[in-house]
Amino acid sequence: MNDANSATRPADGSEVGLDEILALEQRSHRVIEDLRDTVFAPDGHKTLDRRFPISEASTMVGRAPQTIRDAERAGKLAPPEKDAHGRRIGYSLEQINTARAHFGTLPYRNPETDEPVICAVQNFKGGVGKSTIAVHLAQYLGLRGYRVLVVDCDPQASTTSLFGLNPDYDLDEDSTLRPFMRGEMSSLSYALRDSYFPQLKLLPSNLSNFDLEYELAARLPENPNLLDRLRVGLSTVTDQFDVVVIDPPPALGLISLSVTRAANALIVPTRPATIDFGSTAHFFTMLCETLQILSRHGYTPSYKFVRMLANDVDESKSAHGAITEMMKRTYGHLMLNTVMKDSAEIDNAGGSLMTVYELSGPRTSRATHNRCKAYLDAVNREIEIEIQRTWPSCRQLLSQEGLL
Repeated sequence: MNDANSATRPADGSEVGLDEILALEQRSHRVIEDLRDTVFAPDGHKTLDRRFPISEASTMVGRAPQTIRDAERAGKLAPPEKDAHGRRIGYSLEQINTARAHFGTLPYRNPETDEPVICAVQNFKGGVGKSTIAVHLAQYLGLRGYRVLVVDCDPQASTTSLFGLNPDYDLDEDSTLRPFMRGEMSSLSYALRDSYFPQLKLLPSNLSNFDLEYELAARLPENPNLLDRLRVGLSTVTDQFDVVVIDPPPALGLISLSVTRAANALIVPTRPATIDFGSTAHFFTMLCETLQILSRHGYTPSYKFVRMLANDVDESKSAHGAITEMMKRTYGHLMLNTVMKDSAEIDNAGGSLMTVYELSGPRTSRATHNRCKAYLDAVNREIEIEIQRTWPSCRQLLSQEGLL
């Protein structure tokens, strides 16, 4: 028989041991490296290759196309590059942010009145799409011009991988949360990395955070302040950002407790299946227990907002529609109005270690790509409005738009 295990099964039919498992690990990493070399050529590093036509750029900048072109002719802004035929190839995100800065349309929070929003995409159940939601939210905000920090706390490091890093080859434990959480650093600034998205930085993760979980658990009885350590660490860097997006581990442990303490906003994604709905109910039970644990240690977290997100909804399945409606009835205003539809575009982009927001063209059909992006934009726009509602400097604008 020729199957997936035959490459590691000894010819004599004996059991698979450590040597064979190590071989599987090495082969797996080689495949990832080959994929990175192919997708991120020529040097294996990700870049944002999207270019925005003047119509889209003007919407992003908040100024008419003619106003932007007048600034270019006056030498105040650099025009986009041209191809071999003399045609403009579109604006880079860096150029758009430069134009935003020129016209005063960058959406920065007012540091005198507006606190940074530290938003955890949290659910203790795995497989609900936390990392996908976290990365697309962060990149959406980056495209909008916000200064964003993404904190990957998951030892599986899916978010880190989507940002173009091989977690266990490109990073050591000193590149993650671990040194700070162990008390070896006084600030998290050492771990912040520039990403291929302007104004979006990453605090990466790898398997060393798996060991960190056990270290923290062993030390907690003598040092309950460890539960506050991540919040303290983020406070050393959040003045540089408008929004922090955290991707926690899919389990209730010391790191998840730390995230729950550090965050001041929660997005709770769940899939519209009975089992997942039950798991979400268990999540709130565990969240209550978590908050009670923190309260006993003198910490009383509260959140600027908590919102539920129905994720991976397949509109062709009647059960998905029924359960989504049940969620809306159960959670009321805590549910985001927009659901995130299941889309092959997200899956196909992820197969190349990419996201929908960085694609320069569709990976499926144009219609599927546009539909997927429309849902992503709608979900993330709702979250953006929730963020803005926490900022006093945005209240007048939101009121004018009927969003308060």
